[in-house]
Amino acid sequence: MVSEVIDRSPRFQGILDRLSAKSIDDYYNPYRIFEWPDQLPEDMWWMSPELTTAHDTELADSLSTEQLQTLSRYESINFYSLNVHGIRELLVEVVNRIHTKGFEAPSEFFHHFIGEENEHMWFFAEFCLRYGNGKIYRQPAGGSGAVPSPKVESLLVFARIMIFEELVDHYNSTMAADERLHETIRGINRIHHQDESRHIAFGRELVQLLFEDVRRTATEAELDGVSHYLKRYMTHSFESMYHPQVYRDAGIDNPHEVRRTLLASPARHRAEERTFRKTAKFLQKTGIIR
Repeated sequence: MVSEVIDRSPRFQGILDRLSAKSIDDYYNPYRIFEWPDQLPEDMWWMSPELTTAHDTELADSLSTEQLQTLSRYESINFYSLNVHGIRELLVEVVNRIHTKGFEAPSEFFHHFIGEENEHMWFFAEFCLRYGNGKIYRQPAGGSGAVPSPKVESLLVFARIMIFEELVDHYNSTMAADERLHETIRGINRIHHQDESRHIAFGRELVQLLFEDVRRTATEAELDGVSHYLKRYMTHSFESMYHPQVYRDAGIDNPHEVRRTLLASPARHRAEERTFRKTAKFLQKTGIIR
């Protein structure tokens, strides 16, 4: 039982208590903390150029600084749109487990988690609607695939949440510190990084405990299935940053061909490795991916 594994971990209980207390101490009102200018300058970077999908590619060499800044604008809107969709999905999964059998211990922290993620979804959507011409980019379906068995469902759910949050936090922490970006952009990334540091700490501990529960009775085939599933999910999540509509809105011709070319480039592989360096190391160290 999940609850037995969790209840036998004093370390996890202590982490839950500390993170819940920190959520209370760090609480802020998102509806008052941000200043929203009527508009943001278009002749600036909206995303750190090193994080854009064109970075270190032939496409970047072929575009002017103005064109690259325009691309960064739409890629930033896509990034925040990805947050809106990802948060909606993770909220559904956590709400489905709060105060249910097996998840009694983390339910108090789930309340903080749900409240904070709902507020994150609001300010990311607000940014898109204010500065992205009222647009929240749709995301392509797929990536999660079929759950191999009910036994591993919760493991995969919380592993997906952890992977999503660590991807996002890599971008947040970089942009929060980037003085080339407008303070409004740096501010929402800074606030999100502050909250996500708690969520990631919680997620790693919970995923490790859930994997211990699965590993006790799983077959080698089931464990291989978990590993392959999460590797595919990491790649799918990262490829969501490469959106053909973004390239079209930025005025780049042949957007679908551009996406295929960028996804196949060595730069994309290097960027994915950098983004998931810590995540992959954790998943490999725990034996979750092989």
